[in-house]
Amino acid sequence: MNLDFQYYPYPSQRTAVFAKRGMVATSQPLAAQAGLDILKKGGNAIDAAIATAAMLTVVEPTSNGIGGDAFALVWTKGELHGLNGSGPAPKSISIDAVKERGFDEMPTYGWLPVTVPGAPSAWAELSKRFGKLSLKEVLQPAIDYAENGFPLTPILGRYWGIAYKRFKELLTGEEFQHWFDIFAPHGRAPKVGEVWKSEGHAATLRSIAETNGESFYRGELAEKIDAFSKKYNGFLTKEDLADYKAEWVQPIKVNYRGYDVWEIPPNGQGLVALLALNIVQGYDFHTRDFVDTYHKQIEAMKLAFTDGKAFITDLKEMKLTVDELLSEAYAVSRRNEITEEAILPNPYQPPSGGTVYLATADGEGNMVSFIQSNYMGFGSGLVVPGTGIALQNRGRDFFLDPEHHNALQPGKKTYHTIIPGFLTKGSEAIGPFGVMGGYMQPQGHMQVIMNTIDFHLNPQAALDAPRWQWVGEKKIQVEPHFPNHLAQALARKGHQVEMSVDTGGFGRGQIIWRDPDTGVLIGGTEARTDGSIAVW
Repeated sequence: MNLDFQYYPYPSQRTAVFAKRGMVATSQPLAAQAGLDILKKGGNAIDAAIATAAMLTVVEPTSNGIGGDAFALVWTKGELHGLNGSGPAPKSISIDAVKERGFDEMPTYGWLPVTVPGAPSAWAELSKRFGKLSLKEVLQPAIDYAENGFPLTPILGRYWGIAYKRFKELLTGEEFQHWFDIFAPHGRAPKVGEVWKSEGHAATLRSIAETNGESFYRGELAEKIDAFSKKYNGFLTKEDLADYKAEWVQPIKVNYRGYDVWEIPPNGQGLVALLALNIVQGYDFHTRDFVDTYHKQIEAMKLAFTDGKAFITDLKEMKLTVDELLSEAYAVSRRNEITEEAILPNPYQPPSGGTVYLATADGEGNMVSFIQSNYMGFGSGLVVPGTGIALQNRGRDFFLDPEHHNALQPGKKTYHTIIPGFLTKGSEAIGPFGVMGGYMQPQGHMQVIMNTIDFHLNPQAALDAPRWQWVGEKKIQVEPHFPNHLAQALARKGHQVEMSVDTGGFGRGQIIWRDPDTGVLIGGTEARTDGSIAVW
């Protein structure tokens, strides 16, 4: 694979990182180090991924938690495996029940958008099937930091402060007080450099570790979640928890210029990235016309998202199959709609999101692409008393129109934003990649894959390149360092270009590639967050 920095016109902010025996890339230095420590203790890349994910619930609670969902792509022994760790809606909820409580659409906070958390089951399934160490050993670093505390990093502190101000204004009910007790213990958000800890979080992780996740779904933690739900008329029950198990799935792919790009199948939105790549691979981007490149990327993504929002839901409920949507005939039909001017697809308004992504690799050839989220930052605003479990609000994406393909139904999984990615060529693994951040994720996947394959960028350069984001209709946002002359040229093609003052909404990614000839690992991490790569 040619990863030389070639003709892409933007300087990279960091250099790629190289290693041989192990690598962990994620958005928080302590989490990356935790994964590396597990590798050095004899664990493999799967153990390291679990350790890093558990640690991120402690050191980056602004984006994920024990009460969230997770997805993973695992390369081991020459084969790629997919794990869907997203939970369904409670069995007792319904459209009528939500409307009876006075809502015309799914709310963002409180018990109504809470779905069954899938992350603890995902950790247990990964450990059981592919891990070398016990779950107790793997979760110990996260337990230690939750119990003893850690100092906040700069980007983390910023988003924590934003969330606190929003929650202080919006979450006034008694059921939300536990969030403030845990995450604003001094009546404010912790400051950058200030040490924060959660002994309840540590106890919960210890319980999960000692029971291989059973306590969360069929034990003491399930009882606590059930009691909290009942107290505030929630729909989630211990029966919902007991019936849940993360699901092993067959990953989906498109072949893009000789490389296979892999995603988790729906209910995840990874299909959107594949749809867009399938459309643009009909073009030649080697002419160095970057206005044309950006224009066609944006137009393809608009069409892919329009289709994704029209069809993606629980896989059992989809009106068109994945194979139909990824067919060459379908790609050609959509490609033919792209002109030299910006088009106006069926509009939607993507909300912002909060997610963590990590990539791991070991010296044995194992590699993991893992993503985990509570959604919209801290999630529902609910924390189960005494446990540190912040519950997700993933049900926010359900619709209350019974005719909508993603209509709320008991036991149904909703359209899901978090997506891990993986790249292979022939029978060889190239490696894991991901870009966290709500509806930016498939847009980020498309951009870093094209940066890698079309423009021959190493992982760090592929991540550092300035990004665009389609936000609806003809509107696109670009980062502050996006070249102004290109933004102006896109505007002349009919795009409504907005220069964002903040890079936070453009995703935060990680990449690890393995050189097929030497086995050397090449990693890139994100300058848009407190990103770090730990190597061995």
